[in-house]
Amino acid sequence: MDDVLAKDRKISQRLAENERILRSLFNNCFDITFRPFFPSDAPAALLVYIAGLADTDKINNELFRPDTPSQWNSLFTDIHLSTVASSDTTESIQEAVEGLLQGQSVLFMEGRPDCYFLDLKAKNGRTIQEPAFEQTIRGPRDSFTEQIEVNVILIRKRIQSTKLKLEPITVGSISRTKLIIVYLEGIVDELVLSQVKERIARIRTTAILESGYIEEMIEDVSFSPFPQMQVTERPDIVSANLFEGKVAVLTDGTPNALIVPMTFWTTFQSAEDYYERFIFASLMRWTRLILFAISLYLPSLFVAITTFHSQLMPTNFLFSLTAAREGVPFPSVIEALLIEFMFEGLREAGIRLPKATGSAVSIVGALVIGQAAVQAGIVSAPMVIVVSMTGIASFAIPRYNMSIAFRILKFPMLILSGMFGLYGVTMGTIALLVHLARLETFGVPYLSPVSPLRPEGIKEVFIRPPKLESKRFRNLFARLRGKIGDEA
Repeated sequence: MDDVLAKDRKISQRLAENERILRSLFNNCFDITFRPFFPSDAPAALLVYIAGLADTDKINNELFRPDTPSQWNSLFTDIHLSTVASSDTTESIQEAVEGLLQGQSVLFMEGRPDCYFLDLKAKNGRTIQEPAFEQTIRGPRDSFTEQIEVNVILIRKRIQSTKLKLEPITVGSISRTKLIIVYLEGIVDELVLSQVKERIARIRTTAILESGYIEEMIEDVSFSPFPQMQVTERPDIVSANLFEGKVAVLTDGTPNALIVPMTFWTTFQSAEDYYERFIFASLMRWTRLILFAISLYLPSLFVAITTFHSQLMPTNFLFSLTAAREGVPFPSVIEALLIEFMFEGLREAGIRLPKATGSAVSIVGALVIGQAAVQAGIVSAPMVIVVSMTGIASFAIPRYNMSIAFRILKFPMLILSGMFGLYGVTMGTIALLVHLARLETFGVPYLSPVSPLRPEGIKEVFIRPPKLESKRFRNLFARLRGKIGDEA
């Protein structure tokens, strides 16, 4: 009924009629404020705003605070309004309502078939703080906030160019959430950009409350455990990816930005890689690759070898392991699943508990439960060590949403290893590689540039090359690719 009342309705020249329509639309809304004014030498006026969204102090102190009656005449002129706040006009009731819901103040005047938008929004958002999940030792310390205007400013500060384009889109029939598509003109992949616009335009929903809604609605494969969009709270990461031709999507009300397309190898790249010297950054990138393999394969390999392939272990290590497992009532696979489940429970509890007690509970819980379980003979000490190493390795992955995928996949890997040994681990790895090879994100292969192979981009996967590469360094990679030129 409200939508029908506002849709295609023009603003009346009669002030009372406009007030009646707005009061009907905002029925049972205590925060809507109507302030009529009846100056002697100017037409009657009505200021409408939503308390909390509009800056009432600025309205009272700057807009409507005449010291003498003669100031009422100039108060309602276009010149005065433009000096108080950036203003615009509309003749549509629906546009006026949308402006009110976005925090703007609307000024109606008797005898005029339009109204003014006064940009007097309240600044109630969270201040700019350090990133909570993507912390670095070296580099910028600012992060996005819930205010989309602030997030745009943080990107503008880093890319001061007219090539930076920001296209706003409103999504959600009721929530009317504002999205901004960000890209660099002339650098962006036009195919990716067109797909982003097309998929967002196809969204039909009542509410968008967080960027996760957008991520799930426009991704290629919903049932894949792997994330297909990079989620970041750092404006420097967004700016760097824009220079690589990618597209970012900002969502009002959330401190995270979505970056597309995402590949598997961006998982192991941290913002700090490009602020430190390339030797240290390359070493850390290899360390993350090794820790990724540990987080995914260590429990399953341990179960497979101890259960089916004990001949692969050195004799002394086998005797030590057998002595440690003496008295444990469960087979290795059940033991590993039990400890992994408890570890995940402690990790989840540490996140949900208050910050003051969460870390203490998770650490004390792991120590007490692990030690008590070993002493009671329920689990073995080597299995506790393996699960602990797996958990620590998963924390080293820079992308939290990708670490979730590895945490999920290690459970089917454990089951396969408990059923078929190393053959099960091999089958699981082949199935995983097939899935990754078939997966695409906005038309870009997920394993690119490794599969399909692109020699010019392969070095960025395993190392962070120096920004000013020497001729010797370039020739080295040319030899590795087998494409050394005559100049060498």
